[in-house]
Formats: sequence, C-alpha cells, structure tokens
Amino acid sequence: MNVLVLGGYGAVGAHVVRLLRADGLTALAAGRDPARADVVLDLSTPDSFTAALNDVAAVVNCAGSEDIRLAEICAERGIPFLDISATSEYVQSLEKIAGPVVLGVGLAPGLTTLLAVETLANHRGPVDIMIGLGSGEKHGPAATAWTYGLLGKHFPDPDGTSIRNFTKPTRFETPKESGYKPAAALRADFADQHRLTEEFGVPVRTYLRLDSRSATAGLGLLTRAPALSSLAPKRMPGSDRWVVLARAADGSARWAAGRGQSLATAVVTAAVVRAVLNRTLTAPTWIHEILTLADLRDALHDSAIQLES
Repeated sequence: MNVLVLGGYGAVGAHVVRLLRADGLTALAAGRDPARADVVLDLSTPDSFTAALNDVAAVVNCAGSEDIRLAEICAERGIPFLDISATSEYVQSLEKIAGPVVLGVGLAPGLTTLLAVETLANHRGPVDIMIGLGSGEKHGPAATAWTYGLLGKHFPDPDGTSIRNFTKPTRFETPKESGYKPAAALRADFADQHRLTEEFGVPVRTYLRLDSRSATAGLGLLTRAPALSSLAPKRMPGSDRWVVLARAADGSARWAAGRGQSLATAVVTAAVVRAVLNRTLTAPTWIHEILTLADLRDALHDSAIQLES
C-alpha cells in the first residue's frame, strides 16, 4: 500500500516516512525538491496533486499546506486524507467534507485529544489541556509560522466570550519526569478544544507554554502588538522537551512527555495511518474515533515517550 506523505522530507514528514517504512509500508515523500522527494509535486497546482494519487492508499499532509482542495480531491477518489493541522478554522472546514478525512492527527491535537477523552471518561468536566513545547527545538517553518500566526487573533471560548490568543495565564502543575517546572500557560486556539466541547457538552480549553518562561512571557507581550512578530526569533533559548496533559476539575491529570515535538507528532501519525489502512472510512473522523491511548502505548514507549494515564 502506497502512502503519500506531503512534506515527506520536512521536520515531521521525514519521521513519518521512516516509521512507516520500518513497518513495511511503501511511504513516498512528496515535495518540490527533486533531490529529496520520491514524488515531485507542487501543491499549489491541483493537477499535479491529482496525478500523484495513482496507486495511493492514503495521503498524510505534513506540508503545512491548508488548502481544502487537497482533501476534496482525495475525497472524490475515496482516499483517506490525514491532516496534522491544529488550525481551528481549517479543521472545521475539513469536517464538512463528504469523504474519508482524518483529523487531530499528531501531538496537539492528537495525543492531547486522547488524553482529554480518557479524562472525560472518568470526570464530568471541565477539562483543561496544556501543551508545553520546547522552545529550543528546531521546528519546521510551518510550525513556527502557525504559532506566530496566532498572535493578536481571537477565538470563541466555551462560555461564549472572545479570547485573545496568549492571554489568560493559568498555572499548571507538571510531572517531574517531564523536566518542566510548574508555571503558567496561556490560552491558545488548538482545534480539538472546540470538537471536544461540542461532543461532550462540557468546557474543554487549550493552553500553551514553552519550556522557557521568558519565551512564554514573550508570546504574551507580542499578542498585544502582533505587528512586532517579525522581530521574534525563529528559535529561542530552551530545550527540545515537551509535555502535554489533560487536567480534570479536581486537579488530577493524565499526561505524556518526551523529547522532540516533531518525532512525537510523527509517532502518533504513523499509528493512525496503520489503523486507517485496516478499515473503511467514508466521512470525516477524529483520532479518538479510531484509536485509544492503550493502542498507542507500545509505539510511544518505543520512541522513549512517557505516558501516564
């Protein structure tokens, strides 16, 4: 089964290709660079993308492209389209496609979604999701652009108010194993908070912090003057450690932690690909409708990712 990985030689895509090939699948790295791509294509040209779908069983979008036409083209041919995007508006558009689109594939949303769902299985709610990212990791350009793209923008809170990204600091206790010290995280618009709030009927809110407190504070300052974002560094002081957790109203939390956000995203993505290839999907589907944390435990362990749930 051929799996076409858009952005297959990028920060996340290269890991996805490697992991799928280790499982015996034919993973094809797609992109514009003929020196690195197995399939050369320009995603801005729909005809180029359509031609690349011959003999493809699934498409994984790790390219940072948020062009809804790509998923629509796959849907017309019944090819599952897996997307790692965290952008709420884009994900909500994907949910409206009449075809096999898989959403919440990665670390956040993805692993965060599964942690929240397990928390909701034992607690009525609300649930707070905290994503801690290593500010020293060399992220792909799409991930950096996504974070800075939130600056100054607003999104709807479950209580109906409008929230500006990187405001409302809230303190989270973090597991010692994560290497993170307890600190405040800032509201940030990750797509799974909206889906889970609607599905479970309780408030689910997402927060972001960096392992550097000064870098987190910098986001809080820049969000009030987003025009200055061009002055922000592409890489800040810090490590490559990450931690994600879902906290119930009583303070109990389920969490995962590791090193390398890109690798973690790829580990979850590869597991979703394997699951999708073994079933028939006909409509947009979120990760928690396909996998549980138990399904991921071995894959996470093999990549030195700690899971406490």
